[in-house]
Amino acid sequence: MGSALTTIGLPVALGIIMLGLGLSLTPRDFGRIAKHPKAVIIALICQLLVLPAICFALVVLFDLPAVLAVGMLLLAASPGGTTANLYSHLFRGDVALNVTLTALNSVIAVFTLPLITNLAISYFLPGDDGLGLQLQKTVEVFAIVLLPVVVGMLVRWWKPSFADRMDRPVRIASVIILIVVIAGAIVANLDLLVENVGRLAGITVVFCLVSLTIGYLAPRALRVDRRQSIASSFEIGIHNATLAIVIAQTVVGSVEMSLPAAVYGVLMFFVALGFGFLIRGSRAERAAVDAARGTAGAADDAADDDRSQAAAPR
Repeated sequence: MGSALTTIGLPVALGIIMLGLGLSLTPRDFGRIAKHPKAVIIALICQLLVLPAICFALVVLFDLPAVLAVGMLLLAASPGGTTANLYSHLFRGDVALNVTLTALNSVIAVFTLPLITNLAISYFLPGDDGLGLQLQKTVEVFAIVLLPVVVGMLVRWWKPSFADRMDRPVRIASVIILIVVIAGAIVANLDLLVENVGRLAGITVVFCLVSLTIGYLAPRALRVDRRQSIASSFEIGIHNATLAIVIAQTVVGSVEMSLPAAVYGVLMFFVALGFGFLIRGSRAERAAVDAARGTAGAADDAADDDRSQAAAPR
């Protein structure tokens, strides 16, 4: 994965993805934090504090080799991916909240991702001084994550009609480039991936499932409405695996460290899809849960179902 295809192609693909995110953002999206502070705060606590702790416990439980353990923590520290918006839309979550959380997490990750990665390296690889994210490498993370988003937002502010026209082509281009780059990386490093996929499949599936579950149940337990809880679930459960791969390979310089994100990036689509159908549940089950909590959520959920059935194709 250390070829020019990945050292150049992966950052370019990620840059286009983040540019696409910026083209869809306005300052109003950040202002939405004040409108739904409770949902945002709960999601951020889960994302920034709870998940890294759970990931650390899973790494110890599965007894991963040190480099792979750091790769898992790097993945846990990565913000939600833009794919979360799609899943939230499919399962009737609050997509506007997803956009807000993705934007906010991407900004915060510039500081938290190097911190968590360095802590993981110092714990699991204490003798490897060359692997840490020093100031220069942290600036690289900033450039990879934020600059394309800022450029996209400036384009939307300057030429909103152009941004609207470019939204779909940029999304398509980013997907195509990403598929080509990842396919090339897999072919070039097939032996290494096959050697480690067995030990990584279990922990990545468990981590994804736990992330999705916490992202949904924590807001619900604290009386956040169902649509926002669905948005939180996918935002927390679907990490930006591409970002983790880029940082591991091009910033830290470790191919093996990127393997957890590579395996996760494939399996998460199936896990998230199954989880989405699971949390749809039945109207009666959700009404019983809401009644037991003494909230008014049952009526809202029933209304959601009625609207869903009315909108469903016959």
